[in-house]
Amino acid sequence: MSLVNNETVHIDCRHFKGDLPCIPHKNTGVKCVNCPQYSPVDKRILIIKLGAIGDVIRTTPLLRKMRIEFPNSRIYWLTKSPEVLPNDAVDNILPYNLESITYLQHASFDILVNLDKDLDACSLARGIHSTEKFGFTLKHGVVYPFNEEANHKYLTGLFDDLSKSNVLSYPQEIFNIMGWKFQGEEYVFDNQEQLGITWDLPQGKKIGLNTGCGDRWTTRLWPEEHWIELIQKLSSSGFVPILLGGPQEDEKNTSLSKKTGAFYPGYFDLPAFINLMDQMDLIVTQVTMAMHIAVALRKKLVLMNNIFNRHEFDLYGRGELLEPSVACECYFSGKCKMGASCMKDLSPASVLQSVLKQLS
Repeated sequence: MSLVNNETVHIDCRHFKGDLPCIPHKNTGVKCVNCPQYSPVDKRILIIKLGAIGDVIRTTPLLRKMRIEFPNSRIYWLTKSPEVLPNDAVDNILPYNLESITYLQHASFDILVNLDKDLDACSLARGIHSTEKFGFTLKHGVVYPFNEEANHKYLTGLFDDLSKSNVLSYPQEIFNIMGWKFQGEEYVFDNQEQLGITWDLPQGKKIGLNTGCGDRWTTRLWPEEHWIELIQKLSSSGFVPILLGGPQEDEKNTSLSKKTGAFYPGYFDLPAFINLMDQMDLIVTQVTMAMHIAVALRKKLVLMNNIFNRHEFDLYGRGELLEPSVACECYFSGKCKMGASCMKDLSPASVLQSVLKQLS
């Protein structure tokens, strides 16, 4: 508690903003001196997960555990993807910009968790004041683990043999970094229902087909002729194939729609895309952002993988991971060493069989 001109100010309260009226005051006019919603903070926690949108989404299970372990905490999250973090789960969402970095350089925390092994994230983590630090920092100008529990995740990023032999999922790995045991905590996510979008979609069991995978790991792409065959098989089986993707997939999805009659609603901004995915009964996708969104939305999922360790992905018992029959030689590689991606060996028939099994 502090006094300013004899006015009581609870600067340690979770609701306190410092530069604006808090929500309880705006709602009821109550002031700090007699506020029934006064909630003193005993832990200030900073999460640094800048990364890709999918990486940010799949880190959110930590929030559930943190709220149990530290029920009176105030959680801050620094990220390049603030739009995918629910406001009711993170007290302060900090976009990755100069203003946030300036603030963090002069703030202090009880717990700092940096889960990015990028130089900018590690540089920040090293310089921010915190009583405890978990994850990754800089040492001699290179990335290095803060704590012993981060050693496993660190080493699997350095050596392919250790990465290939890893049997821990990503949620297990990040929980281990904190010294916790992962117990199936779900993602924390918003399906964007508040947008109020009314989708004019065909009636029937909707199978969302996410046909792209970004520019970095193009070895993940499934051949277009396989998508055509899968669409035909799904339609013959009474399902409604719906093509999903962003601007990069627009030309491909438009072409697939013309060739097969599959419904293509177009591409949308991220919140609308999330809500569109929420209308699906099942998602078929390669390893990409849409996969993480599907898991977060608790959708049935058929996941096609070739270049990544299959153990990395936890589908929470709601899906199946399929791989080519011959082991991929291009581990974590964006270019195929063999001249033709092994994804061609993953047949449309096997994908259809998985869809039938998941929806049976």
